[in-house]
Amino acid sequence: MSPVLAGVLQLLALIAALALAYRPLGDYMARVYSSDKHLRVEKWIYKGIGANPNAQMRWPAYLRGVLAFSAVSVLFLYLLQRVQGHLPGSLGFTAIDPDQAFNTAASFVTNTNWQSYYGEQAMGHVVQTAGLAVQNFVSAAVGMAVAVALVRGFARSRTGELGNFWSDLVRGTVRILLPLSVVAAVVLVACGAIQNFAGIHSVGQFFGGSQQWNGGAVASQEAIKEVGTNGGGYFNANSAHPFENPTPFSNLFEIFLLLVIPFALTRTFGQMVGSIRQGYAILATMVTIWIGFAALMMATEFHHHGPAFDIAGGALEGKETRFGVGASSIFAVSTTLTSTGAVDSFHSSFTGLGGGITMLGMQLGEIAPGGTGSGLYGMLIMAIIAVFIAGLMVGRTPEYLGKKIGTREIKFAACYILITPALVLIFTAAAMALPTPGNSMTNSGAHGFSEILYAYTSGANNNGSAFAGLNADTQWFNSTIGLVMLLGRFLPMVFVLALAGSLAEQKPVPATAGTLRTEKPLFTGLLVGAVLIITGLTYFPALALGPLAEGLAS
Repeated sequence: MSPVLAGVLQLLALIAALALAYRPLGDYMARVYSSDKHLRVEKWIYKGIGANPNAQMRWPAYLRGVLAFSAVSVLFLYLLQRVQGHLPGSLGFTAIDPDQAFNTAASFVTNTNWQSYYGEQAMGHVVQTAGLAVQNFVSAAVGMAVAVALVRGFARSRTGELGNFWSDLVRGTVRILLPLSVVAAVVLVACGAIQNFAGIHSVGQFFGGSQQWNGGAVASQEAIKEVGTNGGGYFNANSAHPFENPTPFSNLFEIFLLLVIPFALTRTFGQMVGSIRQGYAILATMVTIWIGFAALMMATEFHHHGPAFDIAGGALEGKETRFGVGASSIFAVSTTLTSTGAVDSFHSSFTGLGGGITMLGMQLGEIAPGGTGSGLYGMLIMAIIAVFIAGLMVGRTPEYLGKKIGTREIKFAACYILITPALVLIFTAAAMALPTPGNSMTNSGAHGFSEILYAYTSGANNNGSAFAGLNADTQWFNSTIGLVMLLGRFLPMVFVLALAGSLAEQKPVPATAGTLRTEKPLFTGLLVGAVLIITGLTYFPALALGPLAEGLAS
C-alpha cells in the first residue's frame, strides 16, 4: 500500500468514527447541561466549595466565577511546583524555578499546556497527577461552561441569566470528561501506554553510559490530554514518545479523542437552541476547513523535492516512522485546528509551507473544530460577524437565531477577534526587536522568525504546541508567553459572556422573507469565507516573512 493511500484511508476511518460518535455524544452533552438534577457526588462537591448550583447568574457573576476559580488554580499550581522538593513521589526533583513555575501554571490553567521543560526530568508524580492532570480536567470544563453560557444566550429571551458556572463546571468534569477519559485510558493501556508510579531506572548501556527513564500515570493523563484538548505530555517528546503513543492505532485513536467533543458540541448547540439544522451548519463549516487543511497538509508533505524524498515516500524528517507522513499530517492539522497542541512529529521539521499550515490553523482562532468549548464559542462569534457582513450587503439589520445583531453585539464580537492577533503580533515584534530573545532561536532567517511567531501564536491561541527549534526556557519567554496565555484565554471570555448576556436579554425577532437562512449551505460558504478572510489575512504579512518566504525559497 502506498503511503498516500494509507494516509487517505486513515482520514476516512477517522471521519467515520467521528460521525458515529457525533449524535449520541452531542445529545448526551445537551442533556447534561439542560438537566435540573444533581448527582450525589456533585452535591458533595457543591457543599465542599460552598456553591449553590441552582442560583442563576447574570454574565458579570458568571465571569467572576470563571476568573476567581482560574486565579485560585494558577496560585495552587504555582505553589505546588515551588514546593515540589518537599513532596512525596518527587523522584528527587527540586522545586521549579519561579519564572517556569508561573509559565506552567498559566499554561495548564488556560488549557494551553505550553511546556518549556522536560517533563520526565522536572516533574514528580504528585505535580503531574495532583497538579497538571487535575488542571487538564477543569480547564477544559471551564471552556465548555463558557460555550454553554453563550448558547443559552441565544436560546433564552428577556432575561440576563446564563445558568450557574459552578454547576456547569462540575457537570462538565464529572459527567463528560471523567467517563470519557476512563474509557480512553483503558484503551491506551491496552495499546501499550504505561500506567504506574515507578521511579527512575536505567535502560541498557549506550556508548559507555545508560539511558534513564521514569514511569508515571501516563495513560490516564494522555487520555484527558486529548479528550480535553489540553496537549501537555508526560514526556518531552509528547505523543511521539512510545510510552504515550505506542502504535499507529493509538495514534489514530488520540486524534479521534481530541476532535470528538469539539465536533459533537455543534450537535449540543443545535439541541439547546431548538434547531438541529443550525448545529449542522456550524459543523459543516468546521468540517470543510478541517478536511481542507488536512488535504493541503498531506499534499505539501508528500510533495517530493528530490531523490531523498522519492526514496522515503515524503518528507519524513522529524516524523515517527511508526506513523508515517499521512498520519503525522492529520495529527498536526487536528492539533493546531483545535487547542490541543499535542504533537506526534516536530512541526519545525515540516516543509516550509507545511509549517505555515500549522501556524495558520492556530491563527484562524482554532475554531475548526477548536478546543473543548472554545472552538464552539469562537465559531459562533465568527457566525455573528458573517451575519453582520451579510446584513450590510442587503441593507437590513442582521439577525442570528432570532436575535438582532446590533451595535453592542458587534462591538463585543469585534473585540473578541482583535485581541488574539494583537497579542501575537505585538509580542512577536518585541521579541524580534530586542537583542536577548533572538538568542533563543536555533535557526536564522525566515525559519528563525517562524520559531518566534509560532511560539506567540501558540500561546495567545491557547494551543501549546511548539515549533521545536526555540529555546523557550528563559525568563523572557517564560514570563511573556505566560502573560500572553492568560490574556489570550480570559480577555476573549469577557466579551463572549458579555455578548451572551446581551443576547439573553433580547426579545426574539420573528423570521421574515428577508431573514438570512443561517442553516443553509449558502451561509456555510459565507462563514468559511469570513473565517479565512477576516482572521487569515490579519496574519498574512507575518506569514509572508516566515513560512511563506521559506516555502517559496525551497
